[in-house]
Amino acid sequence: MTATAIVTGGTGGLGSAVAERLVGDGWRVVVPWIVPEELERLPARAGLELVEADLFEADAVGAVVDIAAGDAGRPLQALVNLVGGFAMGGKVHETPVEEFERQFRLNLRPTYLMTAAVVPHLLANEPPNRGAILCVGSRAALQPFSGAAGYISSKAAVIAFSQAVAAEYRQQGIRCNAILPSVIDTPGNRASMPKADHSKWVAPAEIAGVVAHLLSSDASPISGATIPVYGRA
Repeated sequence: MTATAIVTGGTGGLGSAVAERLVGDGWRVVVPWIVPEELERLPARAGLELVEADLFEADAVGAVVDIAAGDAGRPLQALVNLVGGFAMGGKVHETPVEEFERQFRLNLRPTYLMTAAVVPHLLANEPPNRGAILCVGSRAALQPFSGAAGYISSKAAVIAFSQAVAAEYRQQGIRCNAILPSVIDTPGNRASMPKADHSKWVAPAEIAGVVAHLLSSDASPISGATIPVYGRA
């Protein structure tokens, strides 16, 4: 039986690759979107549903989850939390607390709202493997660098959140893991770092393969993990 996955950030450089991979694997994939210009990354096809939604708002999150859970023949079984962002700044004493807090809102609020809304639907699935949730942290959360305390701290919080979800729902058959990218080989990253050795960066399709595995039944023993997807970067 075909199942449904929600991919937030699914019109982004990584998210579009994840959505493509899951559709190719036979999932029904629901992708919320907010930036019209990004829709060109995901041309319409069978198995893909695009839903306009602001995932920072609880009502919009609820509407997305209702659509994803609305097909009894393809139950909601997976959530991929990719919405987030990065901002450089000064050192801590040079950065206003509002900028620090902005990174937490950007990287945690949609992940929390989506997870909280999806879990009741996963609990309604048949045990023992009721569903999987994936979050995206960052290598920077484990290997910090100067000038991005808000981003680094918020991504560390995403990792901790994913582990908390794993602990809370492991016995009920819901798994939650986090992947930790380094530098992803997207057009935006190439434009911002034109002199870097792009051959060492990880292609979005490679990360999408890891995501697909973590959502699959082959990964049923894995929960609470933080998995590096660094490539050679």
